[in-house]
Amino acid sequence: MNNTAFPVAHLRDDSLKKLQQLEKSLREETGEEIVLIAYKHKKK
Repeated sequence: MNNTAFPVAHLRDDSLKKLQQLEKSLREETGEEIVLIAYKHKKK
């Protein structure tokens, strides 16, 4: 993957908290260590 096309997204605190809550929920459902990563699409 080309890192310049998809840089890491900078999330507001409330959005980051939602993402972390979803990670926790998925971990509890699956019993697996789930990590979600937010990227933003950067048009060339």
